[in-house]
Formats: sequence, structure tokens, C-alpha cells
Amino acid sequence: MHDVPAEAVIKRVAEELKKMERIKYPYPVPIKTGACAERPPTQEDFWYVRCAAILRKLYLHGPLGTERLRTMFGGKRRRGHSPPKFRKAGGKFIRTMLQQMEAEGLVKTVKGKGRMLTPKGQSLLDRISGSIKK
Repeated sequence: MHDVPAEAVIKRVAEELKKMERIKYPYPVPIKTGACAERPPTQEDFWYVRCAAILRKLYLHGPLGTERLRTMFGGKRRRGHSPPKFRKAGGKFIRTMLQQMEAEGLVKTVKGKGRMLTPKGQSLLDRISGSIKK
């Protein structure tokens, strides 16, 4: 996983997540992903791409909670003439994604530490990164 470009892994994992029935965008219209975003995402499959990015972060950085993931996916909030400030990403999106991946069996909850990959989730990432590396 460490030797493979992140973009390639995320793209391939997102394609695999599209095939899973429990992972899907739960809202009828596009919604902003946090205070740092000015507009809703324009990609059609942004939900799967973000889920894949979360899986990769869990693989590399161990058990992570929603707050740490919000910080990782946050960004600068533009405030007009005032200088930009960092804002966290929206927590509801990340929490819903983690719950969907937990229902699919890719992630499990560790009490007091957050969520971590299950052997099924780890093997999915290992298989995809191995095929990209070849």
C-alpha cells in the first residue's frame, strides 16, 4: 500500500465499492461536505471516492475516530477580505460513510479509539494495491 500512488488505489477501490449494495449516497440532492466547501461536490461518484479515501487513511494510520477524519479532510474557509482559516470537514458525511462500510463488513468499531479495518477491508486494499503494483 505504501509503494502505490494514492490516486490509483482510491480510484480502483471506489469502483469496487460501487458494486457493494449497502454503500450508497443517502441524500436526494447534493449537499456541501463541510464549512470549508463553497459548493457541493460535482463528481457523480464522490461518495465512493471519499469512502475509498477513508479506507486508505484507516489502513495507513490505524484506528481513527470521526474527529480525526474530519480534520484530515478539512480545508481552508475563504472569508472574503479576512484571511482564510482552517475548518473541519462535515462529520455527518464521514460518520454515515463509516456506518455504511461497517454494515458491509469493511470496518469495525474499537471502543475508545474509533474505527479500524477488518480483515475483509484490509484484504480488499491489499489485493487492489498488489494488482496496481504489478
